[in-house]
Amino acid sequence: MCGITGIFEWERREEMSRELVHRMNDAQKHRGPDDEGIFTGPGIGLGHRRLSIIDVAGGHQPMTNEDSSIWVLLNGEIYNYAELRQELLARGHQFVTQSDTEAIVHLYEDVGREVFSRLRGMFAIAIWDSRRREIVLGRDRVGKKPLFYSVHGGRVLFGSELKSLLAADGLPRAIDPQALADYLAYGYVPAPKTIYKVVRKVQPGHYVVASAKGVQETQYWDLSFANTEEHTEQEWCEILRHELSEATRVRLMSEVPLGAFLSGGVDSSSVVAMMNRHQNRPVTTCSIGFDHEAYNEVDHARTIARLFHTDHHEQTVRAEAAEIIDKLVWHYDEPFGDSSAIPTYYVSKAAREHVTVALGGDGGDENLAGYRRYKFDYFENHFRRVVPPWMRRSVFGPLGRWYPGLAWAPRVFRAKATLQSLSRDPLEGYVNSVSAFRSEQRAIAFTGDFRRELAGYDPMEVMRYHYSRSGSDDLLSRVQYLDIKTYLPDDILAKVDRASMAVSLEVRAPLLDHKFMELVARVPSHLKLRNGTGKYIFKKALEPVLPHDILYRTKQGFAIPLEHWLRGELKELVYETIFSTPDGYLEPKYLRKLWDQHQKGLYDRTGHLWMVFVFRRWKQMFGA
Repeated sequence: MCGITGIFEWERREEMSRELVHRMNDAQKHRGPDDEGIFTGPGIGLGHRRLSIIDVAGGHQPMTNEDSSIWVLLNGEIYNYAELRQELLARGHQFVTQSDTEAIVHLYEDVGREVFSRLRGMFAIAIWDSRRREIVLGRDRVGKKPLFYSVHGGRVLFGSELKSLLAADGLPRAIDPQALADYLAYGYVPAPKTIYKVVRKVQPGHYVVASAKGVQETQYWDLSFANTEEHTEQEWCEILRHELSEATRVRLMSEVPLGAFLSGGVDSSSVVAMMNRHQNRPVTTCSIGFDHEAYNEVDHARTIARLFHTDHHEQTVRAEAAEIIDKLVWHYDEPFGDSSAIPTYYVSKAAREHVTVALGGDGGDENLAGYRRYKFDYFENHFRRVVPPWMRRSVFGPLGRWYPGLAWAPRVFRAKATLQSLSRDPLEGYVNSVSAFRSEQRAIAFTGDFRRELAGYDPMEVMRYHYSRSGSDDLLSRVQYLDIKTYLPDDILAKVDRASMAVSLEVRAPLLDHKFMELVARVPSHLKLRNGTGKYIFKKALEPVLPHDILYRTKQGFAIPLEHWLRGELKELVYETIFSTPDGYLEPKYLRKLWDQHQKGLYDRTGHLWMVFVFRRWKQMFGA
């Protein structure tokens, strides 16, 4: 795992400044503390920070071909590089290392930009083609590895993290108002936007080519739910177990200590079970718990650790998380409202004390319909089919506006969000259910100046674009596709990447293997969600492997007791940050109302307050 960065000025013929490239590279030193590599040439500078995993002795980057016309930077791991290497050797290419990066160099010589579709792994790749004087930036299929770029003032800047681009001179830091609106709606900035107007993310499954001719982005992979396959349940179980086992096996290659995150949930437990099949030594597992019992899963993790005789390690997290908030704001580079970044950082830190590489269970909920919101959405869509739209709009819309959303009320009486969702179409209802600041709240929360700056922009546009491209009429498949294109890369995977890289830990995700994902996309949706049980067929497949109590216990998210912390240990810090300096984007009176409601326990405003707190902390730190 590494950090990559670079600068390309297409009109420049003088050597690029090594000091500039080093400064950009050094900004993300934490991503690769083992080695630094820099290449400069006329108008081009490439930088690499290395966390040595494969070919520790010989994998120095940037890496080039025989005549130094092609230079490659890789952040990530290519799991099929050995097969590619044999294929390329048979075609006459000469290798001087055992590195997976060198396979990319020679494969690009043969197939050009088709190189990305031939790779199995997680990656952000930069290729400098000096013959064409163009830089090619490619990102893996689901966005496990980040890649930012800016085209401004006759140059291209790129890097694994935004701070690498900010380390260059003269990059404007003006906030993109649409990106900020997206953040306040969803808690993250969806690609291709970033919080800055002049910086963009390479989208997952895409590559960008930049030269004097301009900038062009091309999609090389997509996931389709259009072609489901019919098998018996037993056949699907056998297929899923085999493919998960294989996806895990290929991720065990490493020359450094390797282990796994273990929460005791279905996904991480399944990965540990598969690792146990392929390793001839105990799996090293790492878990964290909380001193607030409702958020503690360590007992479930211990059950799996005992079952597979793992080398198990635990840590307890307390509200001293305040001590690392600024560290996390710095590492995430742009506002990031998912508070589970805190436990993700802690479990990464705990794992790094024992291993350099950890396998995790990310992707199972999106692939296999594990989120509870999919169940609620299914029942709401059933209701929409039997109740006419005019009735839903005229009855449930007003009820949703007036129904009390009291935090102290029993869950059965907290129907406000459901009523609001039922008054909308399926997409709007689903997005409403996963939004922090919902559309009606944004209308009051945003200042008049901010609304005018947005000029009618609605964050729903992002979701509508992806929702229409799933290739399926099945409503569950459409929201799964939507989450795989937005929430998964820009929240879940961004969270894991920044938290793990903050402590120089590589994290691999077998459930996000693209071959496994393509297989799961062909599973009929009624086998993913059945009678309110998410991951139905996956759990059936794992019944011979994992205990019934682990497979069928109530789902528990990877969360922290933030609601309580905001009324206790973090209250003073959050209050001071939110109310010390108005920023012109959010109405102070509305924020005061949210604060008072939360402190009195009338409403749970945790999500709203945390997102505003993180944004303002970020703004103070980065001076935007």
